[in-house]
Amino acid sequence: MKSREEGVAYVLKTTKEQNVRFIRLWFTDILGSLKSFAITIEELEGALEDGMGFDGSSIEGYARIDESDMVALPDPDTFQLMPWKDKHSVARMFCDILKPGGEPFEGDPRYVLKRNLKRAAELGYTFYIGPELEYFYFKDKLGTETLDEGGYFDLTPLDVATDMRRETVLTLESIGIGIEYSHHEAAWSQHEIDMRYTDALTMADSVMTYRLVVKEIALKNGVYATFMPKPIFGMNGSGMHTHQSLFKGDRNTFFDKGDKYHLSKVAKYYIAGLLRHAPEITAICNQWVNSYKRLVPGYEAPVYLSWARRNRADLIRVPEYKPGKEMSTRIEFRSPDPACNPYLAFSVMLAAGLEGIDKEYELPEPVEENVYQMGEEERGRRGIGMLPGSLWEAIQLTEGSELVRRTLGDHVFNAFIENKKIEWNNYRVQVTDYELKRYLPIL
Repeated sequence: MKSREEGVAYVLKTTKEQNVRFIRLWFTDILGSLKSFAITIEELEGALEDGMGFDGSSIEGYARIDESDMVALPDPDTFQLMPWKDKHSVARMFCDILKPGGEPFEGDPRYVLKRNLKRAAELGYTFYIGPELEYFYFKDKLGTETLDEGGYFDLTPLDVATDMRRETVLTLESIGIGIEYSHHEAAWSQHEIDMRYTDALTMADSVMTYRLVVKEIALKNGVYATFMPKPIFGMNGSGMHTHQSLFKGDRNTFFDKGDKYHLSKVAKYYIAGLLRHAPEITAICNQWVNSYKRLVPGYEAPVYLSWARRNRADLIRVPEYKPGKEMSTRIEFRSPDPACNPYLAFSVMLAAGLEGIDKEYELPEPVEENVYQMGEEERGRRGIGMLPGSLWEAIQLTEGSELVRRTLGDHVFNAFIENKKIEWNNYRVQVTDYELKRYLPIL
């Protein structure tokens, strides 16, 4: 890994060679919305040395107006030339947010993830992530008119969606984001592009870039792309199935050749931690009112707290081991959706898994049967719980979670809970079309 000095030297050299005139500095608010401001090449060296000041009071979850001064310090390791340009090249860097004195700002989601990754590193672990983000293409942002009626893995005739997906993959690869798969998903006009797994901080930055690129390519082609978890009633929603593993050096600590599931004790403790703490981290991984329209039985989205190797109805799936593929042994956490804040979501997933390892939680037996078809009595007998069914239920579980508070830190924890309560209150006072159609004729 390059030192910061080497990274700064590389950025200064490359911007000169590539005729870069503008550099976009990126960071996120607590909800995962991408924030950006641009600097000119003349300001770059000073920005890399001392950061750039900005008003944090206007950023969701950052600071009160009486303590609003913030500093955005570019991370040279995230420097990347962007694919859209005119005669001058444009580059971007993600920033770490600092207080004026230079200490890390505890409200910065990227800092939250770095702090949790440091804890894992102190235990000898590197946290690897491979998320599968699904999304929809619609004719425009005013409605949900689809571009096709294709289904899972369908090879539809060449149309704007096929071309856009290919252009998106090529664009992502051109800016250093490795892609493994891309295909049509189960719902009409729904697509998925899977990034090649990497360390969690790089992947969180890549998720933010991915979402922007998908939307930019769609806009360029005159359509709208959305990561809204459940935009169409009666069709599958969009998930972000998140593959994860812990390595020590070049050794995958999740693999054990002698185990009947080829899972090590570390992996089993990790899965048990995710299962036990899944309800209380759900508000972080599924942070919108609309997220809970996806988390219902019948549409492949997981609802019940169970794990298995092949069964995609379970919350956690362990892809089956293939001889010679020990390094790819991993677990797949299936409840998150692609509209979450990846820095916070990856943080709470890691924290739940590490809690299982630290306290050696016992892993229940896998559930290979279809959990949706079980009766309530059988699920109760087998100890299979459920994820929260609404944002309000999720907020209450998260608010009472010592694990989530410790993981996020008081600043982000309190700001996030406050924001979500406002969202829920704004939602629950709405009178929906469903209510008017259902009740107005009979009441």
